[in-house]
Amino acid sequence: MDVNCLTIARLAEALAAGKISSREATGAVLDRIAATGEQVNAYITLDREGALAAAAEADRRLAAGAAPPLCGVPIAVKDVLCTKGLRTTGGSKILADFIPPYDATVVAKLRQAGAVIIGKTTMDEFAMGSANENSPFAVPRNPWNLDYICGGSSGGSAAVVAADQCVAALGTDTGGSIRQPASNCGVVGFKPTYGRVSRYGLLAFASSLDQVGPITKDVRDAALLLNAICGHDPRDSTSVREPVPDFTAALDQGLAGLRLGLPREYFEVGLDPDVQRTVEAAIRQLEGAGAELREISLPRTEYGVAAYYVIAPAEASSNLARYDGVRFGHRDPAADELAAMYRRSRSQGFGPEVKRRIIIGTYALSSGYYDAYYRKASQVRSLIIEDYRRAFKECDVIVSPVTPTPAWRLGAKSDPLSMYLTDILTIPTNLAGLPGMSLPCGFSDAGLPIGLQLQAAHYREDQILRVAADLEKRLGLTERRPVL
Repeated sequence: MDVNCLTIARLAEALAAGKISSREATGAVLDRIAATGEQVNAYITLDREGALAAAAEADRRLAAGAAPPLCGVPIAVKDVLCTKGLRTTGGSKILADFIPPYDATVVAKLRQAGAVIIGKTTMDEFAMGSANENSPFAVPRNPWNLDYICGGSSGGSAAVVAADQCVAALGTDTGGSIRQPASNCGVVGFKPTYGRVSRYGLLAFASSLDQVGPITKDVRDAALLLNAICGHDPRDSTSVREPVPDFTAALDQGLAGLRLGLPREYFEVGLDPDVQRTVEAAIRQLEGAGAELREISLPRTEYGVAAYYVIAPAEASSNLARYDGVRFGHRDPAADELAAMYRRSRSQGFGPEVKRRIIIGTYALSSGYYDAYYRKASQVRSLIIEDYRRAFKECDVIVSPVTPTPAWRLGAKSDPLSMYLTDILTIPTNLAGLPGMSLPCGFSDAGLPIGLQLQAAHYREDQILRVAADLEKRLGLTERRPVL
């Protein structure tokens, strides 16, 4: 049994049947990391001792016959989620030595479900980036081709799942940061409806946009992780009291009678020929499975990037003000007076992209400019939400590419604006607070994965899972793994 390649569902079945122990599974994952970790470079912190201790406890629970759903399953966590007693950096030098005294709610839920936390994955600093190259710790490499990016900002989480260096992982998505790396690395990435999953213990980037979600090897695993992490949390004021269904119930319903919307604007953004070819082939499969295709319009799509890159930096400038060298984070020991300590500590602790967004956000919120920038961007956001409301009267699920291109070579995009424009197809989902998924749908001629994006109305994750599960079976890509 090649343990590293197992999904959550298959490993949980083997653990319950006594065919393998959690300690063996965890050891196999740690051995895989030891053998391939330097190639992929996707972990910031490994917790070998903690993982083996958790695995031993999971084995005791399994032997007692009272094992929770994820008992003994090795899972990685993006380094933007607090883990009690385990370093959490947010991918930033300003938090290089921060050890949280508590778990984020999603981490606590994973532990309650019996999961084994393997370690913390690398990311763009404070989740600001689309390539996972904005990191002072580790720039991960795409397991399918080590000269290419993983995507960002959850690139480390996508890379370790694709490289079989864990069974599944958690990421966060503020403007596409789960879906883009999932597309680039050939795995499943799911951004739930805003408010479905608690943000308590998440190092905030943009509080009205951030959402935690799973990155997995297949669709069933995404449903299983959603079952574990969704639900109301009184410690998060944006957490909703919406009932949480069993998401696995949607996986075998088929597509008969389902209306799929194809937004014409998403196919008019200069798609790479490989992306267009693979996405259109997947859409033909959906039509052949009995789904009804409808052309729809999301006319304000072109304004999403501009609105996002005002709203997100504005919220970031506020959220990151707490890292001042007094209460949190790095402090310059050579500063001899207060103003210099603030200035030098933040200058040393933050990287170029974070500084750029803090400056943009502070400017947009400043006196005399708020109405011209932040208020106007918020009004555009409302128009984008209205576009979606109209669209979901005509269809149940929206189908599109995730990104205009496959992954590109490391270092190929140094201009910030060209990087921002790669978010054009994922940002509107976050602005509207909708659920969205990236599902592997094929490969470029160069052998790089390409994802299909699925979006649905608020709290209709089940509709996305229904489409994804059916298409996954038809495409048969889940057994195809990169060779390291």
